[in-house]
Amino acid sequence: MVKSKPERKKELLPGTLEMLILKSLDRNTEPMHGYGIALYIKQISCDVLRVEEGSLYPALQRLAIKGLIKGEWRDSDTGRRARYYKLTSAGKKQLAEELESFDLMLEAILRVVQPA
Repeated sequence: MVKSKPERKKELLPGTLEMLILKSLDRNTEPMHGYGIALYIKQISCDVLRVEEGSLYPALQRLAIKGLIKGEWRDSDTGRRARYYKLTSAGKKQLAEELESFDLMLEAILRVVQPA
């Protein structure tokens, strides 16, 4: 009998979750609720990235306080009330800055870990 390796928890780099939330809202034309954002990140990452509620909702709150996203209460497809978020113009600007910084960081990390 072959034993499978235990699944290792994949942790996001600090600040990455907020960037992923902003990008998820940027890619989708309609506002999204928290669960929809988490599901989208999970699906688009081929099930590698999983956002837990305990991380997601505080991040959404921080982004809303900063004015980078705007939330409004609506009825969901299931008939429950849910807060739907959309990106603000300040959020689009912040996303562009974060993506540029992320690209620079990623390039630097790849230069270190990959042979020349």
